Amino acid sequence: MENPSESGSYRHQWLEAERSRSKSASESKRPPSAGLLIRRPTDPSLTALPTIPDHGSKEDVGAERAEAHKLPEKSPSTASRFATELYTISYLILFSILGTLARLGVQWLTFYPGAPVVFPVLWANFGGTLFMGFLSEDRRLFRAKPKTGVKKGKLEVYDEERGMDSQAAKEAHAKFKKTIPLFIGLATGFCGSFTSFSSFMRDVFFALENGLPSPVNHPYPTGATVSITSTVPRNGGYSFMAVCAVIILTVATCYSALKVGAHIAIFLHPVIPTLPYGFLRKFLDRLVVVVGFGTWIGAIVMAIWPPDRPGGPVSKGSWVNETWRGQAIFACAFAPVGCLLRFYISLKLNGLIPSFPLGTFTVNIFGTAVLGMAYDLQHIGLGGSGLAGGGLVPCQVLQGIMDGFCGCLTTVSTWIVELNGLRRGHSYRYGGASVLVGLGVLVAVMGSVRWSIGFVEPVCVV
Repeated sequence: MENPSESGSYRHQWLEAERSRSKSASESKRPPSAGLLIRRPTDPSLTALPTIPDHGSKEDVGAERAEAHKLPEKSPSTASRFATELYTISYLILFSILGTLARLGVQWLTFYPGAPVVFPVLWANFGGTLFMGFLSEDRRLFRAKPKTGVKKGKLEVYDEERGMDSQAAKEAHAKFKKTIPLFIGLATGFCGSFTSFSSFMRDVFFALENGLPSPVNHPYPTGATVSITSTVPRNGGYSFMAVCAVIILTVATCYSALKVGAHIAIFLHPVIPTLPYGFLRKFLDRLVVVVGFGTWIGAIVMAIWPPDRPGGPVSKGSWVNETWRGQAIFACAFAPVGCLLRFYISLKLNGLIPSFPLGTFTVNIFGTAVLGMAYDLQHIGLGGSGLAGGGLVPCQVLQGIMDGFCGCLTTVSTWIVELNGLRRGHSYRYGGASVLVGLGVLVAVMGSVRWSIGFVEPVCVV
């Protein structure tokens, strides 16, 4: 297997990992029994969002690395950094679409009559955080060098560590793999898009105002129309209990999923294969540029000419019967925009306040506000016709914004990883602020419409 420190696309990431690993080796050792997935609260790498380092001008970069690594000043090329960022963006585009489809599919599968949990996005948040826990703890899929002279099954990740304790080795490897485009695509693209903080906040608001859609599983008065939006009247105390139930179930379930995912990675460590760098760099990374952008373009084309349009390959007759765009295609078209915006905002803002990941907080609250506004527009009469959402296509566009843009802009998996990595007091402040501000935004945006003019049924499938 080729040494990545001698490769092209990953050369500058490898150098950054080497510097981080050398710094960790000089620190005082901590016992291997340190807590699972624990990060120092001042360490910018505690967030699950990987970073592409930006160290200033080309001259500064060359001088710094030449001094630290005894390499020629111009060895890390601009082309290498550009290629890596292109690969990263391509992975984010592809996996944001896949994560969105996975979330929608899980929600549809888990919303059925008699379901014990009536807010199905909980299962998507659980699954995405479980996978995030696996990626955070795994140290075999993305390894810097092949193991030589190390007994099978041991958890050391680099042979050249020479004396680094288990915790230091874990931290060094965590920093290294966050420079791999495929890892960024899986963690930030797929897990971040599979989970949705804005949908979680929407369900909290629905619980507060007794409007949480639920399967048909409770009795109705004689002659009442039974539907998934029918509700049984309740007092404010029960609504408060419902709000607590949604929050507690989501946070506790996803936090447990993070730990279980890490345990799965540890249990499967002896049998998990290592992805070869040559395959990633020379084949998969280049292929995903075509596949990622091609998939996004395909989603946009299908949004313009859906398959179930009149005269299409799966036509259902008139335009009134067309449902593909609202249920999935518009969501796939908007998903990469939300994912990329979250990635770059988090890169810029998460390191400003080490005890409060400002980037993730910003995208979660902003995405929640956008979802609330889109929901309002979808459920009130617009235009001369007075149809809810302004008609079929505008209603479907709004649904795509909520499922795709807002679903991928906001994330629960990264949020839970950050809560786990912060100090206890910082974690409670960050988590509490996220939930309270998110709910407050929806009370102001959705509540002002719901408790004044009221909502009406949308004209598209939601």
